Amino acid sequence: MLRLALLRHAKSSWDNPALDDFKRPLNDRGSASAPVMGQILASLKFTPDAILCSPSQRTIETLRHIAPFLGGHELAVSCDKDLYLASPGTLLDHIRRTSPQAKSVLVVGHNPGLHTLAVKLAVSGDTGQIARLGEKFPTSSLAVFSFLTGTWRDFAPETGNLDAFITPKDRA
Repeated sequence: MLRLALLRHAKSSWDNPALDDFKRPLNDRGSASAPVMGQILASLKFTPDAILCSPSQRTIETLRHIAPFLGGHELAVSCDKDLYLASPGTLLDHIRRTSPQAKSVLVVGHNPGLHTLAVKLAVSGDTGQIARLGEKFPTSSLAVFSFLTGTWRDFAPETGNLDAFITPKDRA
């Protein structure tokens, strides 16, 4: 069985409107919510064997805040520029190229790609959570899926069980 967690970056700062989108840091709310999502990953016993992370400032900062909760081992992180504002197809391609030894993958990225991918993956699970996932995927949202397929190469849309969909407001 494979497990996949999709985490949208935490809330970013708009204090400097002239700052390039790629370089926007987290704001105070984002810096507070990201560790909460790390704690949630730990409570779900989700320890990623591989991490795919957009190289933007806000996704890197989000990952830094959750890293202490990810099992205490050296993290295998890939920060490819193609993951910045990636489409669902690009995200699928990157996930499919994950090492066959990795049984759990964490993706830290952006909307609308993450949200669209999450909706496309969820074929089973709690119907209320699936409906809620379909409505929106706010900053710091986390969707965790399981798949019966044995390799990421064979992983496909409409094959995932939504194990959890959690937003920071769920824990407030």
